[in-house]
Amino acid sequence: MLRLSNPTREYPWGSPTAIFDLLGEDPTGEPAAELWLGAHPAAPSVVETTDGEQRLDELIARDAESVLGRDVVARFGRTLPYLLKVIAVARPLSLQVHPSLERAREGFAAEEAAGIDLMDRRRSYKDRNHKPELVHALTRFEGLCGFRAPRRVVELLADLDAPLAQAIHHLLAGDPTAQGIRTAFRRLLEPELRPAPEEVGEVVEACRRRLAAGASPSPRADRTVVLLGEAYPGDPGVVTSLLLNPVTLEPGEAMFVPSGGVHAYLDGTAVEVMANSDNVLRAGLTTKHIDVPELLANVDYVAAPPIRIAPEVVNEVTRVYYAPVDDFELSVTEVPAGGAHPLPGRGPRIVFCLEGEVRITAETDDSIDLARGQSAFVPASDGALTIEGIGADGAGRVVQADVP
Repeated sequence: MLRLSNPTREYPWGSPTAIFDLLGEDPTGEPAAELWLGAHPAAPSVVETTDGEQRLDELIARDAESVLGRDVVARFGRTLPYLLKVIAVARPLSLQVHPSLERAREGFAAEEAAGIDLMDRRRSYKDRNHKPELVHALTRFEGLCGFRAPRRVVELLADLDAPLAQAIHHLLAGDPTAQGIRTAFRRLLEPELRPAPEEVGEVVEACRRRLAAGASPSPRADRTVVLLGEAYPGDPGVVTSLLLNPVTLEPGEAMFVPSGGVHAYLDGTAVEVMANSDNVLRAGLTTKHIDVPELLANVDYVAAPPIRIAPEVVNEVTRVYYAPVDDFELSVTEVPAGGAHPLPGRGPRIVFCLEGEVRITAETDDSIDLARGQSAFVPASDGALTIEGIGADGAGRVVQADVP
């Protein structure tokens, strides 16, 4: 088992404290938005070996069958199939979609053929992989995910006193179907159709007035419009929030975001596990690269509620969140004081300690101690694991990503 050092990513929407608190480090004054644990070449973890520090992706490339296991190599090639993250949202971020595997391969090939450098800001496809993801809340976590039922959008817009809102209301009232949602979404985002900033501002002010009058059919929806309007003035993505489902995850709850699922995150800290990809197609609510045509080509317009994943209790200390993909699964293990317990799953695994201090032991009798904020990579060759709490009160809590 190999101890990990993991890179943080600094984006304007990140929290200046949350990830540093989890790692037990002093804040730098910059917003730490994400902590990456994995082998994506854009920001790989570093492992401590007997030969010194080494990038995890390079370690895997040298002996993939031993590190990943033959089954994983046969299914996914010589790369870790998943990427584990901690995400700390202090400001709303990106109206976005992740591509399917087929679209990712096509998009990556097209940008390679066009000679767009991987580090170019105009790049939409950073790799050839899809990026379904599962979000597990560590704090109360707020977001938007998937499209509302069209009839509900019609209700929200019916008395909203702004020309743009009334135009979208008229459109959906005449076609309350997935096709109507598609037309409304494109009306707000396509470059030749998108509203002017002042039109977006009128919708924000109408929502503000409706809130103040206590006349809103959904105070939450109106508050979201006002929040986004203050963070991204004039951005059409502000108005698209009225088309989307609000979602709140309490600590311990989880949500799955499939390829094609439009979403945006508003506030909170969570663990994410996803296919090993950095492909994000954005249409607004961001200072990063926006590629509206590509996002629109990848969106699933079917109205449906967010996909909440209930954990399966597999033993007295571990709950597993099974996502409907082959690339990853996530488990949470809470060990009480006293005694060792099996840690379900199989290598290759990444284990991250959220609370307390634990000792993880492999079939080979190799062991590693992890305190809060520390993590380890477990090769497939290490076999079955056990876990026990060794901190002051003997308890601990870890999350683990592995391959189904």
